[in-house]
Amino acid sequence: MAKVRSLNSEPNKKSRPPLTAEGKEKQMISLAVDCAEKQLREGTASSQVITHYLKLASMKNQLEMEKLRKENELLRAKTEAIKSMKAQEELYANAIKAIKRYSGAEDDEDL
Repeated sequence: MAKVRSLNSEPNKKSRPPLTAEGKEKQMISLAVDCAEKQLREGTASSQVITHYLKLASMKNQLEMEKLRKENELLRAKTEAIKSMKAQEELYANAIKAIKRYSGAEDDEDL
């Protein structure tokens, strides 16, 4: 007689429990996706599960995801530009100090 495995009887992976809330969340998401996949394969998935995955596959969703990726890219570029600008300002300030020091315009007390 073949042994039937339920979701709870699958062998547990011998891994460390998550140390952070983010790690726990990722673990729970993974379990939920595995469960949804099993339901879809067996034909027992609810209409909500089916609709969720159909929406993920839609062109609109793909365009929205691409837009989000581009917005993240833009934010990273802006952050890098701000960092670069701050570093450049610091270089200019140091150069001006060095020129003043070299020309004798700055007192030794200011150093």
